Amino acid sequence: MIRRYRICLLLWSATLFAQRPPAVPLVTNDPYFSIWSMADQLTAEPTRHWTGTPQSLTSFIRIDGKTYRLMGAERNDTVPALPQLNLAITPTQTVYKFAGAGVEVSLTFTSPLLPHDLNVLSWPLTYLTWSAQSGDGKDHAVQLYLDASTELAVNTPDQPVNWSRLQTNGLRVLRMGSREQPMLQKSGDNLRIDWGYFYLAALPFDDVRQVANDRAIPREDFLNGGAVIAEDTFAEHNPRVRYNAVRNPVLAASFDLGNVGSQPVSRYVMLAYDDLYSLEYFNRRVRPYWRRTGWEASDLLHAAAVQHDQVMQDCKQFDQELMADLTRIGGKEYAQLCALAYRQSIAAHKLAVDADGTLLFFSKENFSNGSINTVDVFYPSAPLFLLMNTKLLRGSVEPILQYASMSRWPWPYAPHDLGTYPLANGQTYGGGEQSERNQMPVEESGNMLLLIAGIAKAEGNAELANKYWPLLTKWAEYLRDKGLDPENQLCTDDFAGHLARNANLSLKAIEGLAGYAMLAEMMGRKSESEKYRAIALDYARKWMELAADGDHYMLAFGKPGTWSQKYNLVWDRILGLNVFPPEVARKEIAYYKTKQNVYGLPLDNRAPYTKLDWLVWTATLADNPVDFQALIAPAYKWMNETPTRVPLTDWYMTTDGKQRGFQARSVVGGLFIKMLADQAMWEKWRK
Repeated sequence: MIRRYRICLLLWSATLFAQRPPAVPLVTNDPYFSIWSMADQLTAEPTRHWTGTPQSLTSFIRIDGKTYRLMGAERNDTVPALPQLNLAITPTQTVYKFAGAGVEVSLTFTSPLLPHDLNVLSWPLTYLTWSAQSGDGKDHAVQLYLDASTELAVNTPDQPVNWSRLQTNGLRVLRMGSREQPMLQKSGDNLRIDWGYFYLAALPFDDVRQVANDRAIPREDFLNGGAVIAEDTFAEHNPRVRYNAVRNPVLAASFDLGNVGSQPVSRYVMLAYDDLYSLEYFNRRVRPYWRRTGWEASDLLHAAAVQHDQVMQDCKQFDQELMADLTRIGGKEYAQLCALAYRQSIAAHKLAVDADGTLLFFSKENFSNGSINTVDVFYPSAPLFLLMNTKLLRGSVEPILQYASMSRWPWPYAPHDLGTYPLANGQTYGGGEQSERNQMPVEESGNMLLLIAGIAKAEGNAELANKYWPLLTKWAEYLRDKGLDPENQLCTDDFAGHLARNANLSLKAIEGLAGYAMLAEMMGRKSESEKYRAIALDYARKWMELAADGDHYMLAFGKPGTWSQKYNLVWDRILGLNVFPPEVARKEIAYYKTKQNVYGLPLDNRAPYTKLDWLVWTATLADNPVDFQALIAPAYKWMNETPTRVPLTDWYMTTDGKQRGFQARSVVGGLFIKMLADQAMWEKWRK
C-alpha cells in the first residue's frame, strides 16, 4: 500500500553554506538527467541542465489567494518570489526554506544515491517534496503548483514532443518524450537526451490535479483559482494524437493543502527519466541497471512510491552519518565541499548492465571532450567509490581491462577511454587504436595499477588482478622501462603543454610499480613481488635525487626553480606502499604553504590555476590537521565566492576564482580521499 508522507524537514546546521555554492544540485541522476539552480535564489532564473541549457522546473505557492514563486523565473515574470531564508545541502538532499505571508515552506530535492543499494542508486528518479506550515500562529489556505517544460526531454527546444497520461499502480502519471526518439544516435559533449521519456508522477491525493498544456494555461488557472484544470491539449488536426501542438507545453500538477496550521503538511512528486537503453557497449545496446530484471517505468514509479518513507529515512541517516564523519576527519569546511561534490560525482556516471550481467559504471567526461569511461577521469573520482562500494569502481575498471585484452588494442599500455558518450565502442581520443598520437602511456597504466591495488586493499583479495594478471604484468613492464624518467608524453595535467621528465608523472609510475608488487604479494607471487618492490624502492631513491631542489622537489627533472603538486604520492600512505620516506611529503607541504593564492594552491609554477580534486589529494599528504586545513580553507572560500555559476568546476583560477574550464565532472569524487587516509574510517564505510 502506498503511504502518504508527512514530515517536517529539519535543517542540519552543519550543512548550511556560509554564503552560497556556485550551483545547487536539484535533480542529479545521470549525465542526461541532471538539473541545477545556478543562482543565489531558486527564483532568480530558470533551472538548467548541467551544460547551462534551460530545463525549466517552475513551482508556485498560493497563500490566502495570493500566488508567489518558489522555483524558476522568466522574463517579465509578474509573480513575486516568496523570500528565500536559507539553503542546506547534504550528500543526497537539497533543502530550500522560504517564509512569507504568514507561512513557512520548504522545498526538498532528494536523489536517493545510496551506494550500499545499487538498485536504488540506479533509479533515474528524484523526489520533490513541499512542506508547509503556519509561521504566525494562524491558519492559512495553501495551494501548490509545479510544471516541467518539454525542454527536459529534448536536446534542442525546436524538437517536437509527444505526451501521454497514465494511470498505473494507483499513481497519477504524465509522460513526455521526443516524437522522433533517435535512440543513441548522437554522441558528444554539449548534448542533452532526446530519446526515452520524462515522467511526472504523483500519489492519488484527493487534492492533486494534473494537466498537459501550453504553459500559460495551467499557470493562469492556478493564479486565478489555485488549481490546474485537467483539460489536456491535443493536436489540432487530430484530437486523438497527443503531441506538442503548442509552442511551450508543460506537464503541470497542483495540490490543495486546505487550511494549514502549526502542523506541517507535505506533498511530493516523483521526477523520473526512463532512457530505455542507456549506452552502446561494443555495438550492443545496454539497459540501465534498474531494468536488469525486466522492470518497466511503471514498476520503477510504483517501487519508489511504496519505498518512499524508508528511502527518505535511509537518505537522512546516510547524510547525517557521512557528514559527521567527514567533519571529524577533515573539518566542517571539508565536509561541506564533499557534500556538494557527492551527487555531482555519481550523476556524471551511468549505471548500466551488459547482456551477461556485468555491471557497467561509465562516466561522461563533461565539458572536456565528452569521452566515456576515461581512465584519467575515473582515477581521480575513485576515492568516493573505494570508500563506499568497490562494485561501482569495478564497473569502470573491468571494462577497460576487457578492452585492453582484445586483439584490437595494439599498445603495451592502458587505453585512455572507451569511446565518446554514450557510445562505448572503443577509444576515440588521440590516435585511438590507429596510432600513438596523444596516447597517455605512463599516465593510464599507472592509474590502472593503482586503482586495482586500491580495490584489492578494500576487498581484502586480489581476485580482479589475478583474472587479468598477464595484462597487468605488461603494464608494469612498461612502467619499469618508461616510468622513472618519462619521455615527452601527454598526461592528465598537460594544460600548459606537454612536459618531458614530469616528476609527478614519475611518482605515479613508481607508486604503480609498488602497487603491482603489493598485488603480487597478495596472490602469493613472492618472487615477482620482491622484484618489483625492489625496483620501486630503487626508483624512489633515484626520484629524490633527480627531483631535489633545496626545500622542495621540481616540476620536471633538470628544471631547478620549478615546482608542482605531487598529489600522486598520496597512495604511498593510503595503500601502505611506503616506498618514499615521510620527509618527502612533509617537505612538499611546507613549501606549498608558501605558494598559495587567495583561492588555493596552483597546480604548478606555470600558471595560477589549480585542480580541485588534486588540491585535496595534495592536502591529504599533510600529516596534521593544521596543515590540511591550511590548504583546504582557500578552496572552501573559492566555493562560496567564485563568480562562475556552474556545477563544481575542478579547474579554476586561484587568483580571481573564475572557471578555467570543465564543469559538473565526476572527478570531484576525489575529494573523499581524505577518508581513505584514515584506515579505521575506510574500514567502517567499506563494511
